[in-house]
Amino acid sequence: MIFTKMNQTLVATALLVTSMMLGAPTAEGLLQEKQGNLRRQLDDQPQSRVDLLTAGKFAILSKTGVSTVGTTSVTGVMGTSPIAATALTGFGLIADSSNTFSTSSLVSGSIYAADYAPPTPNMLTVAVLDMQTAYVDAAGRKDPDHTELGSAGSIEGLTLEPGLYKWSTDVGFTSSLTFNGSATDIWILQIDGDVKVGSGAKVTLNGAKAENIFWQIAGSTEIGTYSHVEGIFMCNTKIMFKTGSSMNGAALAQTAVTMEATTIVKASVCDATVGCIEG
Repeated sequence: MIFTKMNQTLVATALLVTSMMLGAPTAEGLLQEKQGNLRRQLDDQPQSRVDLLTAGKFAILSKTGVSTVGTTSVTGVMGTSPIAATALTGFGLIADSSNTFSTSSLVSGSIYAADYAPPTPNMLTVAVLDMQTAYVDAAGRKDPDHTELGSAGSIEGLTLEPGLYKWSTDVGFTSSLTFNGSATDIWILQIDGDVKVGSGAKVTLNGAKAENIFWQIAGSTEIGTYSHVEGIFMCNTKIMFKTGSSMNGAALAQTAVTMEATTIVKASVCDATVGCIEG
């Protein structure tokens, strides 16, 4: 009996050693495999939208003013703060009797400035803070899917799939740029320098939606003559629209926005929890 039990123990031990040598899964191996699968699943998670909150109410929002020359057309709401309405030039502003907003034949929605009557100043203060928070959120996203794409910051002719992109340089294109994906996919472009869109260049959306494309730009942005761009441009300094340029999206600048016979159509970027300003 004792001999039989010893044989059984020896056989079991031999089987265990053999299984380990042949790579049969152990408890530790199974744990490592599960951890690896979890890491891969986390890596494959799509980007979430940048939360604009009340800044998403605006087609144009700036801190140091908005100016235009020529026949500009803005579809949406416009605001500037903490600077006064005198920094809104070229629009022929008509003050509402409530003095909480003004209107212009060039802008479909209301126009707000920090020196208008309450509750406008507070509303703008919150919107500007939300704009700054959204910029920090986009800039702070980790583990980009693509870094330094293109040649020395040139993304001319490229097609961008959904994901997080990062450049440590200026970025620009001279003719075309395409965003390819679905209506729910997200793109975040982290750009440490300036953005320059060449004259006549076009952004094309292949299934993508402008409200899901977030340009986080540490420098300035120049939209060339008769060019067209798509997306939410969150710029740490100024956004300059040259003659005949157009945008489907929103221009959120932490300094000024300048336009020359520009067309801006606000994309639907409103946060459901805060709603949108109508009119």
